[in-house]
Amino acid sequence: MQSLYSLEENTLLTRLLTESTSIAIVGLSPKEQRPSNMVGRYLLENGYTVYPVNPGQREIFGLVCYSDLTELKKPVDIVDIFRKSTDVLEVVQQALRMPRLPRAIWMQQGIVNHDAAALAKEHGITVVMDRCIKVDHQNLVKM
Repeated sequence: MQSLYSLEENTLLTRLLTESTSIAIVGLSPKEQRPSNMVGRYLLENGYTVYPVNPGQREIFGLVCYSDLTELKKPVDIVDIFRKSTDVLEVVQQALRMPRLPRAIWMQQGIVNHDAAALAKEHGITVVMDRCIKVDHQNLVKM
C-alpha cells in the first residue's frame, strides 16, 4: 500500500505508536457505534493502556472516566482528541497542566487547530493533526 504521507512522517508515527503505551482519549463515547469508541476498543485490544476522558461519564469499558485531563494524575504518552476543532486549545492547555507532559497531542481525522498545535509544539510536544490513530496503527504497525 502506498502512503499519502512522507517516509519521514510515517517513521515518526511508527516510532510514536510503537514506543507509547498509554493513551488518554478525550471525548471518548460509551456508544459502541461512535468512532471514538471503536478507536478506544481497538487501542485496548492492541495492548495500550487507555484513559477515558469525558465529563458526562463515570466509566467507559469498565475503566474510570475522567472529567478532564487535569484530573488524570497518571502520565500518558499520547492525548488522542475526539472533540470539535474549536475545543482543542482548551484540551492542550489541560495537557500542559498534567504532572508529566504527554509525548504527543493527536487530533483525530477532521480535527485541525493550528493555535493548539503551536502551543503544544512550544512545549516540545509532538503534534499529529487530521489523522486517525487506529488507521495509522493498522497501516504502520500491524502491516
